[in-house]
Amino acid sequence: MIVRQIMNSNVITLRADESIRMALNTMKQNRIRHIPIVKDDDILVGIITERDVKDASPSIFQLELREDFLERPISSIMKTEVITGHPLDFVEELAAVLIENKIGCLPILQDDRLVGLLTETDVLSTFVKLTGVEHPSSRIEVKVPNRAGMLAEVSAILKKRRVNISSVLVCPASNKDAKILVFRVQTMNVSMIISDLKAEGYEVLWPKVLGNMK
Repeated sequence: MIVRQIMNSNVITLRADESIRMALNTMKQNRIRHIPIVKDDDILVGIITERDVKDASPSIFQLELREDFLERPISSIMKTEVITGHPLDFVEELAAVLIENKIGCLPILQDDRLVGLLTETDVLSTFVKLTGVEHPSSRIEVKVPNRAGMLAEVSAILKKRRVNISSVLVCPASNKDAKILVFRVQTMNVSMIISDLKAEGYEVLWPKVLGNMK
């Protein structure tokens, strides 16, 4: 999946010479925490976040200083070294960028112009949709040898039961010679599927039989 498919294209922006008070009010009214700062032709010049304002703001007990602070221009506290993305970047790659840099959003640029905004909420919502948990389904975890073709073999067992697969995740196991396949399947009764998997010699990690749970 590419960023263009999930980014917010209707981005609220402000100018660098507008006040910090304006930025705070805009965040509150629109329930957002990040505002890209642009100049003519939507050229990105910086970004201001709720955290930037809190970190730079005087104490709430220093009312006079706080009022002066709120009337200062956004340019006085905005970040100008901004990490950005492109609409054709892969979502998972930019998700890693968000995590590695401990930031909450990425302005998306095309031809140096701001065309969208990708937030950590966008990424998390997309992950939830991809796993299929929004719809009635069951989760099955199967431990398999770490070799080619295992996904196809296990999927074939599900196919025999005419079970539709909503999503599949491949996770590393503690043993490097194994991996874990996590299926989300569109059925609430998985007892026969589990029996089929065990009959073929696979270790089912979830769901566990109640009597075997510790």
